[in-house]
Amino acid sequence: MDASFTCPRDRHLFSAGKKRILSLDGGGVRGAISIAFLERIENLLVEIVGRSVLLCDYFDLVGGTSTGAIIAAGLATGFSAGEMHAFYEKLAPKVFRSSIFHIPGWRANFDGAALHEELDKTFSHCSLGSEILRTGLCMVLKRLDTGSCWIVMNNPRSMFWETPNDNSFVGNSYLSLPDIIRASTAAPFYFDPQTIEIVKGMDPGLFLDGGLTPHNNPSLALFLTAVLPPYRLEWKTGVEDLFIVSIGTGSCRPKLTTREAQRSPAILLAINALAAQISDNQELTLMLMSWLGESSLPWPINSEIGDLKDSTPPFGKLFRYYRYDIKLEGQWLAQNTGVSLTENDISKLRQMENPANIPSLYNLGRIAAQQQITREMLEAML
Repeated sequence: MDASFTCPRDRHLFSAGKKRILSLDGGGVRGAISIAFLERIENLLVEIVGRSVLLCDYFDLVGGTSTGAIIAAGLATGFSAGEMHAFYEKLAPKVFRSSIFHIPGWRANFDGAALHEELDKTFSHCSLGSEILRTGLCMVLKRLDTGSCWIVMNNPRSMFWETPNDNSFVGNSYLSLPDIIRASTAAPFYFDPQTIEIVKGMDPGLFLDGGLTPHNNPSLALFLTAVLPPYRLEWKTGVEDLFIVSIGTGSCRPKLTTREAQRSPAILLAINALAAQISDNQELTLMLMSWLGESSLPWPINSEIGDLKDSTPPFGKLFRYYRYDIKLEGQWLAQNTGVSLTENDISKLRQMENPANIPSLYNLGRIAAQQQITREMLEAML
């Protein structure tokens, strides 16, 4: 890396050469699947380079939505994948515990203050501009009071980085990192919205989970952040210059039969519809990334489109793309992990708020990671 930059973050963001992006999906406690894949990547990198490796030293931009934002922030500050595994197992039972103020249909199921307290402890009340972040970090949030999608990044060249002289907004560099992470995880029904001061002396902005944007799988957003001129990075594209690793939290299509719908209250229908929309957004992102990027591990989009491995856009492939995930479907799990589960078992594993699922989810991710992630894939990115 170019030694002319004074901090690791800026060397990652602005130096020349190959660039690597790590994208982490949202999915509640199913983030344990992502951690299993991350540990596999880290362990293989140690074998390849012959020394200890942190993912923040290897990837130039790490980004996530919701639970992916928590993991991404931890990695960007120098946590190893193994340390994130231990942190995650301790965090989930503390966070996914019913709030004493919970009123069904009126208040969130879980206490967001408990999550914020743990984030404060872990990230030491630091800001987005803190040099404790050793590489590029990007997180996705939904701002409810303006209806906008926020893709917040620690890029010191970005338009909103510094507070302007007229104090018309608080610069992103001064925003609290725990506040941003908490906002990205504020899923309706599960947690109350998070407020963040945007203009001093004015009502704060009101933020919800980034999964309510099109970017629960944030890989497309991260790619656009890296290459579009308004974001002021303008990384070089091409299969030998830009590498994108995208890690899921277990995909599945939310389904509801007619009889189930007729028996469900309106709030459950709304939740199911929201889950279906998030799933559709993720499928669209997977389709676009599969078309725009060259992948050695193609994923089928649907029965009509297939996996797009032989489809190339007229301008050529823009990056090398690696999508790692599992499908929380009985047939797929049996064929690809050797684990046979009942439909009831799978239904439980799809839950995003049950910490008791973490060991099983992690184990499925670990088995899949052994099959999907090869040494040759990682060597190609060096």
